[in-house]
Amino acid sequence: MSLRAILRDFIASEAAGGIVLMVASALALVAANSPLAPAYFHLLHVELGPLDTHAWINDALMALFFLVVGLEIKAEVTGGRLASWSQRTLPVIAAVAGMAVPALLYLAVAGGNPALLRGWAIPAATDIAFALALMGLLGSRVPASLKLLLTTIAIVDDMGAVLIIALAYTAALDLMALAGAAIVLAWMYVANRAGVRKLWIYLPLAVLLWLLVLLSGVHATIAGVAAAMVIPRTVGHRLEEMLNPWVAFAILPLFGFANAGVSLAGMGPEILIAPLPLGIALALLLGKQVGVFGSIWLAAKTGLAPRPQARWSQVYGMALLAGIGFTMSLFIGGLAFPAGPLTDQVKIGVLAGSIVSALAGYLVLRSTSTAATSTPNPPSESSAPTQPVDVQP
Repeated sequence: MSLRAILRDFIASEAAGGIVLMVASALALVAANSPLAPAYFHLLHVELGPLDTHAWINDALMALFFLVVGLEIKAEVTGGRLASWSQRTLPVIAAVAGMAVPALLYLAVAGGNPALLRGWAIPAATDIAFALALMGLLGSRVPASLKLLLTTIAIVDDMGAVLIIALAYTAALDLMALAGAAIVLAWMYVANRAGVRKLWIYLPLAVLLWLLVLLSGVHATIAGVAAAMVIPRTVGHRLEEMLNPWVAFAILPLFGFANAGVSLAGMGPEILIAPLPLGIALALLLGKQVGVFGSIWLAAKTGLAPRPQARWSQVYGMALLAGIGFTMSLFIGGLAFPAGPLTDQVKIGVLAGSIVSALAGYLVLRSTSTAATSTPNPPSESSAPTQPVDVQP
């Protein structure tokens, strides 16, 4: 097979984006702890017009990531895996519990220090790119229904994260800029209702919306989600197809490279038991699995939602993978604390919790699954009949 064919197959695989993100993040750690460290940190703070490099990545490029997130949420709610209440029940229950339990566990560990309270939302979200990349590496060992369930939980998770960012991490508001953003958003909505389906009309309006949201004090990435909600579905579908490769193979790796780099100089193993990194790591590793797996088990046992079409051991492995909070956790950590020692501790906690969750989830799924599983709920684990998760489009 030619190199070109190998690259084409790799890009088409569901694991590709997550693998590229992992590599970029690993390179950031290497750069931050090598003779290249001064150049690495200097590069992140080079002024490019009104923003520095780091801000262009986190505030501008990540707005495109949130635009794609918003388009995916809209597609799933209007005609996909979240289109009906029966389809929403289990993912919503699992996602809400999977956000609440980690937040409470974080507060139990780190909440004694008032300076750390703002970090409660850091372990709330799941990094679907990483999680699906690991599932993709397992291939047919993981039931397709489990991948669909994790994806749907992550979509609901993203909704919660967007709401948290908008409400909990908004600075003092510039009401004039906010009013201007509302006018632009209304303009886009009216164009949608009037039947305008030209992408070139919506793009400049989306850029203007981003600028006004940036000036308003609301985090600029919210503009991406807001724009997605008012762009017509046909236009949004074309835009999502156009942006997906750029987000997966450029924007998210750039974000990982810009945000995962933490210098470990002068830090000993004791940093792992400091309240902030320990709270984040435990919340991701323990809080996520308890929240996600526990809520799914209770929902199935009480009849609130159908049981997943998978072994309970496989559902547990999926819940462990939900503890990979990398991208969104780092993003919220940057909003919660100013650049400095606390953000370095955030990175250590996120990396520790995410890595252990990833390894544990991968090993559990690998040891409890077989290729092309045909009996997802064997009698040895439960005598109850298997019911499929109602997450199909």
